[in-house]
Parts: sequence; structure tokens; C-alpha cells
Amino acid sequence: MINKNNPSDRNVKGMVMMIRSGFSVALRIPRTMATPMAVLKLSMLTPGNNQSAANTAKELTTSRESRPGFCLMCGIFTTRKVHKMKTTSALSLAALAGLLFFSSCQQNEAVAPAPTVKPEKIYGDTSVRAELFNDPHSYSTTESVVSRLYWEADVDFEKQIIRATAQWTLGGHSIGDSIVFDTKDLKIKQVNVSGLPAKWHLGKSDELLGTPLVVMLEEGDKEVVITYETTEKAEALQWYPAELTQGKRMPFLFTQSQAILARTWVPCQDRPGVRFTYEAKVKVPKGMLALMSASNPTQKSDDGVYEFSMPQPIPSYLLALGAGDLAFIELGERSGVYAEPEMVRNAAFEFSQTEDMISRAEYLYGPYYWGRYDMLVLPPSFPFGGMENPRLTFLTPTVIVGDMSLTSLIAHELAHSWSGNLVTNATWNDFWLNEGFTVYFEMRIMEAVYGPDFADMLEALSYDDLQRELAVMLEEDPEATILKQDLQGKNPDDAVTAIAYDKGFHFLKLCEQTVGRERWDAFLKSYFDTYKFQTMITESFLQELAGLLTQEEWNKIGVNEWVYGKGLPANCPFPASNRFYIVDEAVKMLLGVSPEDPDAKSMVYLEQDITIRWTTHEWLRYIRGLEAGGATVGHYRLADANYGFTASPNPEIVAAWYTAILKTDFEGFDPKKYEEKVESFLMSVGRRKFIVPMYASMLEGDEKRQAWAKEIYAKARPSYHPLSQQTLDQLFSEHE
Repeated sequence: MINKNNPSDRNVKGMVMMIRSGFSVALRIPRTMATPMAVLKLSMLTPGNNQSAANTAKELTTSRESRPGFCLMCGIFTTRKVHKMKTTSALSLAALAGLLFFSSCQQNEAVAPAPTVKPEKIYGDTSVRAELFNDPHSYSTTESVVSRLYWEADVDFEKQIIRATAQWTLGGHSIGDSIVFDTKDLKIKQVNVSGLPAKWHLGKSDELLGTPLVVMLEEGDKEVVITYETTEKAEALQWYPAELTQGKRMPFLFTQSQAILARTWVPCQDRPGVRFTYEAKVKVPKGMLALMSASNPTQKSDDGVYEFSMPQPIPSYLLALGAGDLAFIELGERSGVYAEPEMVRNAAFEFSQTEDMISRAEYLYGPYYWGRYDMLVLPPSFPFGGMENPRLTFLTPTVIVGDMSLTSLIAHELAHSWSGNLVTNATWNDFWLNEGFTVYFEMRIMEAVYGPDFADMLEALSYDDLQRELAVMLEEDPEATILKQDLQGKNPDDAVTAIAYDKGFHFLKLCEQTVGRERWDAFLKSYFDTYKFQTMITESFLQELAGLLTQEEWNKIGVNEWVYGKGLPANCPFPASNRFYIVDEAVKMLLGVSPEDPDAKSMVYLEQDITIRWTTHEWLRYIRGLEAGGATVGHYRLADANYGFTASPNPEIVAAWYTAILKTDFEGFDPKKYEEKVESFLMSVGRRKFIVPMYASMLEGDEKRQAWAKEIYAKARPSYHPLSQQTLDQLFSEHE
């Protein structure tokens, strides 16, 4: 409990208005007598809602232990000064690269002791308000909630539907005379309650939210069974024909439930504030392997029937199903990878350091609570880099490039096992609590595994991404640059921007720099432990943060400006990268010559002993640097002649390269060759990060280029995921 008038007081005695087990809730009204709210299950209390309550006031005494001062990892920062280069020759670049590669001066930063005086008040308006717990993206209420799911399904690949029964067990505290489920484009066949036909009806449909399913209850009812079918409109389901898979033998199915798409394949209470355990029995065609975000088999069954169990409570957006011609390779005691047989060995090599990442993450912020951490490599139509489904992270195949340089994606999805899966944003308005924390944790994992220089590059790219998006968003929608969002009436996918990820990360990075790594790590470890398997809102997190910071530190950071202000505060940490310094000098060297000079190629070519150590991130920085520096078509031709970007097998590099040169008229290139390569890429890859900028680049061209973009999209659209289709449909509509 937290005293509203004195947040530093963690020992509160008296009559309380409401109780929420394991959650810091301010006393809303300082009274000496009150009728308490009924004690609800974790994560289910909505302050301010009318709910049945106990009639007898009880005197309660509760205390919360202060956070222990854990000493985890030394607060090590690398002090690396790079002197300004006096020449821009390839030779000087080689010398500098060698120097940085073989020498790095590391020293321990002095860590400030924990403050002896706690803040007297919360700085700013961080009171817990009722509306913060109301979920604008779910019809479900907190009066009757679910606690367990048994799901039995038959997956019909021929008709591309799932026939299923969802058996829901109600939470022990459910007290309403009805229960409401979220559905969207489902065919409800039958509803039973406690083994008998139930009274139920479908409410008014909404284009975004779908249709509420209202089931009447009587006293003592504990079970609701819904028999239904999915439809061709199910946005969460991606049916992939056999001819578009690697092996071309069997079709593929995968789901994407985040943010509010679980309701398109399972009738559920589709809000992150409701958690449930689940078991499932799934039938797929023989010869296929079915997997879920649960305990999973490693071998195909003889009859195509598989059973699953998820004993840890999860929100609906973490429900996941995948099925196809899959093989498995174990990576360690707790990790392994599933992929098509043609890709599984390459995937195993690429993700071979996963077990090390798990151990490093546990060392930082506490136990991994999910048992196993396995990964499923999906077809290239998957719209994201990854999806953090517990026990079974979904991954794009575009990160398998052969040099393990893109494994920061693994670190990111693994970090979600704490930030997001373990401590979850209560509503999508607080999405930054999931993603900002995860990007921060990702950076810490990558630093622990690959060293500070590697993490510095990732931070610099994060900063660049943030600056690019801010430039557009501040002009078009400044409100979207606020961390704490108001998504009432909006698609929660609108919040999937660099604001939640990168602005959130830089805010937390500033907190770390302000208080010192030792204090910050102890705070985060306690945070994850205290609120595991619970939800969090921004205001409650700020209450926790107020317990860590002194008032001087709070003001120095400018917490309110970061969380509730538009744009990027002036005190945002500026990440510097020694490795990028070399890249930036190489860009200057190329842009400083005339492409028509007969000696230009040799003048700007970097010897292989320099670039051989370059990862994907350095090459991305190089390409982006050319674009930002105003490279001409001649400069692009020169760069391609030296480094072969066009022929690169790396999707990250190819996408960045095509996005840049698509803004040109292909002068000096072979237009037919490039057009074929661009079309082939857009027809075979569905990751939004790649295809949206490429199409946007094409649409910024002349009428011929725009017509070409529309022609490609018309052919490629059926193979894209519905989420990618929605984004691109809007993009093309803006250019009509």
C-alpha cells in the first residue's frame, strides 16, 4: 500500500477503500472508516467501477518491505575518446579501426549511494484514477472475468478456417449476472453454461472492436463453453500456401494476436488486464507439426493431434498458434528453434547464443519464469521482426543473415519475458511500458553478450530512428509523440511507433545515467519481482519511480515532460559510437569526391581488413549516411561498385539500399535489372519495416514510378499479412 499524502510511507494502518493484492494503489480518500472493496484477483480491479463488495469494514494493517540493495553487475561504462581524424584516406581509416579494435579503456563509474531521504510527495499528477483502468479496446468488464481456457480445435487448411470449442472457467471473484467476451468475425454456433444451453446474444458490431458476446449467468456458474468457427475475415490468421514455403510441400499457418486480434480466432476477454492459464488440443493435417505459446512437442505426431499446456497466466494477445512442415533443433537446456527443414540448421547457427542471453538476462533482472524459451521461424510474410509469445517467440526469417549480427531481435523478444509478458501494460495507452523497457533491456543484454561498442551502435541507430519519425510526427500528429497515449477510438496499432520503443528507451536510459547503474538495476529487479504476472499503468510506475528518485533527480530528469510532453526533451542522452565514427568518416570520404573522377573508385574504397569486421549495423549507417548527406546517383553507383549492395543477401541492407536509390531515377543503373530486383523483393518479403519505406519511396516519384508501385502492390498484396495490408492500403490511399 502507498499513502496518498506521503508516497514514501510504505506502512499504512487503518480503514481502506480498496485492496489490490500485490499492486501499489494510492488510498483514494483518506477516511478513518470505509467499506472495503472485495479483494479481487490479481490484475482485475478497476477502481471507481460499481462492484459488489463486502458489507463489513475490516481494519487492515499492511506493510511492504523496502527494496533490497542488490549488487548485480558493476556499473561499467567505457570511456573511449576518438580524436578527430586529420585525413580521410583509407589508410588512416584502417589505422583508426585497428586502434579501436585492439584497445578499449574501461573504467568503473562512481555510483552514487541510495538517497537517505525519500521524496515527500509525488512530483506531478500521478494519482490513480478510475478511467486509467478502463480498457477502451474491449467490451469485457471486470465484474465477471475468466481465469482458465481449455481450447479444442480442428484446423482446416483446405477451407482456411478453424472449428473450435473454447471452454472458459470463470475467476473465483466473478460476481456479475453476465459475462462479456470480445469477438470479431466469428461464427458462434452454440453457448453452454455449466453444461446447459445458455441465454446469449451478440451486441452491436464495431469496425475496429468487433462484436460483444454477452452470456447470461446465474449464481454458482463457473464455466462457459463456446462452440464457433473462424471466417475468412480473421485478421490474426495468416494462411500460407505450400508453394510459398521453403519446402513447398505443405501449407503454413501462423497467428498474430497483438494488439486486439485474438478475438478474431478465439472468443475471449481481449484486454491485457485479464490473465488466464490455458490448455489446448489441436488437430492439424498429418505430417504437420502444431505449436502454441505453451509447452510444445519436438516431433510430429502420427495422427496430427497435439496437446498443450500453459501454466503461467497470460493475457489474450500472447495466445499464439503455428502449424506447418517444421523441424526442431535444441540450442541449450532451455532453448531451441523450430523452422522448416530447409532453414532450421541456418536458424540454429544464427541463434546459437540464445542460452547465453537467457543467463545474462537472469543475472540482470531475476529469474526466467516461463520454463523454456523456444523460437519459431515464420514465412517471410510475417509483418514484424518478432513476436514475444511466451515459450515460443515468433521470428521473421529476414534476421537469418549468416553472421549473427541481427540477434538483437532475439535479445528484444527475450527481454519481453520480463517487460511485457511478466509485467504487462494494463491497457494499450501504456504501451511504452512494454516496449520502452524492452528496448532498454535489449541493449543491456547485447552489451553483456557482445560488449559496449556493439550496444553503442544499437543505441545510435535507435536515436536515428527516433529522430526520423519525430520529424514527421511533430508535423502531422504531435499528440502521437507523447509516451502516455490516449487511444480511445483509435487502433492500438497506431501506437506501434518509435515513440513507445525509442523515446521510452531513452527516458529509461536517462534515469539510469541520473541515479547510477547499481541503483537502477536494483530498482528494476525489484520492480519485475514485485509486479510479476500483473499489469501496470504509467501513473503507478511513476509512483514506483518516485520512491527511487530524490526530488532533485526527478526535476533533473524532467519526468513529467518526458512522459506527458510532446516531442523529445532537450536532455535526451546522445549516444556516441566509436565504430560509427569510422563509418561516418568513410561516408564523408565518398561524398567528398566527384564520381566522374577516373580515380574516384580507388580513392573511396575501404580495404577489406576494415570492412570485414563491419556488421549489418555499420553498413546500414553507411547507406543512411549517403542518403542524409545528399548523395547523387553517381555517388550511389560508386558505392555499389565498391561494396555490391545490390547483390547483398542481407534483407536489412537490401531494403535500406533500395529505399535510398528508389528516390533517384536509376540514372546510370540498369533500370530493368533494378526494377526486377525491387519487384522480386517486394513479392517475397512482408515485413513492414522493409516494405512500407520502399513503397513510400516509390510513391514519392513521378507518375510512372507511382503506377509501378501500384502494379507491384496489386500482385503482392494477397501474400502480405492483414496488418501489412492495412498499413499499405492507407499509404496508397494517401497518394490517390
